[in-house]
Amino acid sequence: MILRTPRLLLDSLTMDDAPMVLAYRGDPDISRYQGWKPQTIAEVEAFIADQHARAFAQPDGWNQLAIRDAASGELLGDFGIHFPASGEDAIEFGLSLQHGAQGRGYALEAMRAVMGVAFTEWGYRRLVASVDPRNTASVALCRSLGLRQEAHHVESYFFRGEWVDDMVFALLAREWATP
Repeated sequence: MILRTPRLLLDSLTMDDAPMVLAYRGDPDISRYQGWKPQTIAEVEAFIADQHARAFAQPDGWNQLAIRDAASGELLGDFGIHFPASGEDAIEFGLSLQHGAQGRGYALEAMRAVMGVAFTEWGYRRLVASVDPRNTASVALCRSLGLRQEAHHVESYFFRGEWVDDMVFALLAREWATP
């Protein structure tokens, strides 16, 4: 899948991206709320190889896209899409941005673009996001996109040696207002 926005290009991660992915995904500040924190370049390369071997939009599977600066091609981060299992209808998203790309509206731009495709071209009825409430930037992003908070589960998820809260945000396709 390739998706363009005014400032971004979302496409496949390449092996050339592996050092940058390791740099930002391995950064404790960026990976604090992420499920995947690679330790070695080999781990990142294996992940990228697995993504290339995986068919896009497989039921109950994650696809990870590169988020690039459209003009320079510089890798800014990555965007995960979890396609629901057969019989389910909620698509889930998550993203990570390197430090230099944060606070510039890239997450909002990428999310709007993929949400538009998910609701229109792919025909999904519902979008969900699971967020650690301590991740205030992600909570603010969900709210700015019009997602409503549907739940706040207290100490419901065991993550990296501690019980953490989980906030669930959602939006229905009929509620989606294109920008």
